[in-house]
Amino acid sequence: MKSPGTHDIIQEAVFTERSTNLTDQTNTYTFRVAMGANKIDIKRAVEEAFSVKVKNVRTIRVPGKTVTRWARRRFVSGRTEQWKKAMVTLKPGHRIDFV
Repeated sequence: MKSPGTHDIIQEAVFTERSTNLTDQTNTYTFRVAMGANKIDIKRAVEEAFSVKVKNVRTIRVPGKTVTRWARRRFVSGRTEQWKKAMVTLKPGHRIDFV
């Protein structure tokens, strides 16, 4: 079985108020990653994609939320999809620029 590539693991960077504060204070970056990715895969993908050294990786599965919306003539309820979040702490002196 072929190992997943960098672009298969890291889906997008997460920019929220909390993640921005973590970046400024503790050099921790937040990414949305593939559900099947483990910490080792995430570490390799970040190091390869951004040419940095990773100190620590923390992951969490974000559960889907129940939503109710109006569809044609009635309300329809469903769920948003669950996703996996990785918070990656870099070693001192390393930085990722998203500009």
